[in-house]
Amino acid sequence: KLILLDSLLQEIEMSTLRQFTCDDLFRFNGINLDPLTEMYGLSFYLQYMARWPEYFMVAESPSGDLMGYIMGKSEGQHDDWHGHVTAVTVGPEHRRLGLANQLMEGLEEVSDSKNCYFVDLFVRVSNSIAISFYRKLGYTVYRTVLQYYSGDQDEDAYDMRKALTMDVNKRSVVPLDSPVHMEELDY
Repeated sequence: KLILLDSLLQEIEMSTLRQFTCDDLFRFNGINLDPLTEMYGLSFYLQYMARWPEYFMVAESPSGDLMGYIMGKSEGQHDDWHGHVTAVTVGPEHRRLGLANQLMEGLEEVSDSKNCYFVDLFVRVSNSIAISFYRKLGYTVYRTVLQYYSGDQDEDAYDMRKALTMDVNKRSVVPLDSPVHMEELDY
């Protein structure tokens, strides 16, 4: 087990974070098989690649295998100008090695370089592992969005945020007192 762990850690150290390309659309299905990873149609991925290519990154192993990816965007106006994490996921065999941290840091750096005030993301209230992960990265629950996720059973989401350099007073992360409905979301 120690040799396997050492080998995986070496692979992480030698992995590359790079911009997601069209070719990657044919290679990332193994990463998307996690039941908590949101799946989108091809046109959705292509839209992100065209509009926010700097926010769509992939982690690639030295052997060329895709290990994980993050996709996001910047949106809003004035002091609501922010980066948004649309999806971040790491393949099961590459988890717990720091890849998701690297992907999140990359998106936060892009957002900071665009003078965003904060980064936000939505996560299922039942996904305690992801919530704990985001908290460790400095994200806090800003608000609860009622019935954000639809399915067999609708589920609420937490809108989690992390203030960036532009938000000196951290106003963007002061939690709201009451939950909101989907139609109340501006972004």
